Amino acid sequence: MTTSEIHRRPEPAGTPDRPFDAVLCDLDQVIRFYDTSRVTVLERVVGLPEGSTEEVAYAPERDLPFLLGQITRREWVESVVRGLADRVPRTRAHELATALAEAPFRADPVVVGLLRRVRARLPLVLVTNATVDLEVDLASLGLSDLADHVVGSAGVGVAEPDRRIYEIAAERAGVAMDRCLFVDDRAENVEAALACGMTTVLYREPADLHGPLGFLLPG
Repeated sequence: MTTSEIHRRPEPAGTPDRPFDAVLCDLDQVIRFYDTSRVTVLERVVGLPEGSTEEVAYAPERDLPFLLGQITRREWVESVVRGLADRVPRTRAHELATALAEAPFRADPVVVGLLRRVRARLPLVLVTNATVDLEVDLASLGLSDLADHVVGSAGVGVAEPDRRIYEIAAERAGVAMDRCLFVDDRAENVEAALACGMTTVLYREPADLHGPLGFLLPG
């Protein structure tokens, strides 16, 4: 049983049979997944509740400047160290922050395979909150050629769920916003895209893509 939610805007008269003309897809927690097990181990060693480091690191006042390209990775790590300073010794805080910053990641081959088939039929744009390292990260995953365009927050200076990042993505696709399918794992981002007139999918697992993308994936 899928937990996805698919929302569609009513189609205007004269719209072609297909429900959209481009696919805009998030990266993290849809295509890319991080292994933060080392962070969890270190948290146990120092007596922190699991997830404490990420809670500090991804607080908007630390995370957003990083995602907008306003601070470097080193500066972000130092801000996480400061955020943990009242909980653990500085050396431990630095160890935790570094482990998070250097957490290995992988791509989901099932989703990658689906998206490669989609791109053969329609424009595909990655639209994601990501750092200036996005292009390097995609290359390390062998995904530099996955999408027609990549719209990362650090590259365009605006982050989801700001309407402008969705406008930029649709412009890169060369398609009106109400003719785009948007896929993301975060409800606030999906709601923002829906407000722009897009068809949306709240992603939880690869099966969530089979319905909306089915007409593009014969067999």
